[in-house]
Amino acid sequence: MSSLEKLNVEIYADGADLDGILELSKKPYIKGLTTNPSLMKKAGVTDYEGFCKKVLSEVTDLPISFEVFEDTLEGMLAQAKQLATWGDNVFVKIPVTNTKGEKTSDIVKELSGSGVKLNVTAIFTKEQIKEVCESLNPDVDAVVSVFAGRIADTGVDPIPYMEYTNELCKGTKLKSLWASTREVYNIFEADRCGTDIVTVPHDILAKLGNLGKDLGDYSLETVKGFYKDATEAGFSL
Repeated sequence: MSSLEKLNVEIYADGADLDGILELSKKPYIKGLTTNPSLMKKAGVTDYEGFCKKVLSEVTDLPISFEVFEDTLEGMLAQAKQLATWGDNVFVKIPVTNTKGEKTSDIVKELSGSGVKLNVTAIFTKEQIKEVCESLNPDVDAVVSVFAGRIADTGVDPIPYMEYTNELCKGTKLKSLWASTREVYNIFEADRCGTDIVTVPHDILAKLGNLGKDLGDYSLETVKGFYKDATEAGFSL
């Protein structure tokens, strides 16, 4: 883990597995936690408030982002205000639009202006980045979550998007965030381009044990794995 200690980017664990959250929250290199409704559904969460409050009862010293799930702007605003009361370490996640494509910039401006800590999420375009940064109160803690991994999935280089976000956040209390991480290497990419935060899924965090591994040894380990599986499967020609 020594190479992680040299990074400026903060690593946030992204997931909804309660045991994983509690275990990772104790790791010195984890500086925050995030989740979302999709991850919670995948993890089998059925009691949204109960789950969130259980996490908050156990993790009190790290920022934690919980997302609204209403689709109307009025519903989002009401839920955001409720979530914000759950703890001083809560950042309320607001998607950049609702499912109808209606921008959330007005409620982002209202919430941030009243001191609510936000994590504006599902950002993909430079236009969205600019509008979000302009809507947030520069003197209130907030996170601008750019989905770099999904941008890269389209064949587009996400680095310029992150650098643009970094520049707009400079000199404010806003932090840029590299979201939808796909591999361990993305952590180092986020660090090199000056991003403040990178969210990393639990399964990718589990791969951090490979950091610094000799590539020759890793090659041999891989070959042994292929041989072991072929033998156990009883393959023959």
